[in-house]
Amino acid sequence: MMPRRSFLEAAVWLAAAGSLAGCSSDGTAGFARGSALGPVTADTPIYDVINNPLLDGYGRLLFPTTLHPPTEDMTLDDLSACLPWYSEIHTSTTVDVVSYLLSERAAERTFFYDIYTDAEKAADPSLANTGLFRFAAEGAGGASAPFAVVSAGGGFAYVAAMHDSFPHCLHLARSGVNGFAVIYRPDAQLACEDLARAVSFIFEHADELSVDTSGYSLWGGSAGARMAAWVGGYGPAAFGAPVGTPQPAAAIMQYTGMSELTGADPATYACVGDRDGIASWRTMQARLEALSATGVPTEFHVYEGLSHGFGLGVDTVAEGWIDDALAFWKAQR
Repeated sequence: MMPRRSFLEAAVWLAAAGSLAGCSSDGTAGFARGSALGPVTADTPIYDVINNPLLDGYGRLLFPTTLHPPTEDMTLDDLSACLPWYSEIHTSTTVDVVSYLLSERAAERTFFYDIYTDAEKAADPSLANTGLFRFAAEGAGGASAPFAVVSAGGGFAYVAAMHDSFPHCLHLARSGVNGFAVIYRPDAQLACEDLARAVSFIFEHADELSVDTSGYSLWGGSAGARMAAWVGGYGPAAFGAPVGTPQPAAAIMQYTGMSELTGADPATYACVGDRDGIASWRTMQARLEALSATGVPTEFHVYEGLSHGFGLGVDTVAEGWIDDALAFWKAQR
């Protein structure tokens, strides 16, 4: 059997070949620069991904659009230059995500959704850089599967999705649950409103998206972890979702030093590195101890030697944390 990554690379190559043979942009397509697209590699230009007709209209949202957006000379191997405050950025993970997304589009599967209407975007141009990426649960056989919404961090200055939410969602999808990555406006209040809108969108389109809405979870790293805690604790309706939209069964928080409690916080899993100069692991530990004292289920991990923003923790002592978090969430459903 062909390895999954080889299959994805082959699918993307075939998509490019189809475009060179004259396929339309709403079917298979190649890169805007006109060169043949072979397998996605570390040397693939970021702008070739952004401008790929397969991703027409939202390719730019795969990468930061504010603070340090990519420049035309950058390749996927240069992604770290766009992601200040992050560590353990693995190009192989980025290549895996991009290959997956392009192969999904080559197979004519939809994974990007606007969460605001055209009229709303016309009234508020800041909404143009928002949206929801879906990584569909694998192995569900058409049945509804649980869902998680993952909010990347970026200090409310940019959205670090390619490192801090897309890889998480892809891992969750391969584990049999739906992962949704929300692209939000980099402002604490507005970001929470966008997350709440994403949650309500998923509830409203549950059948179309093949999701089981019971016992969903909110995940996030750094600023995204705060979003998960705020929307999870105060409830989506506090940020504009329809009244009655349920709170999540669990909040999964990575590397943030948050002490605030809402009094209605969901079960919470948290992890952070002990060399994190931005988010104190002691602050996070104290928060979870306070939650636990009120009877809220918690799980906390501190990882020796890790700094801020370690993502999936590939090749570190934290590798596998996401499976622990997934098991924690499932136990709360």
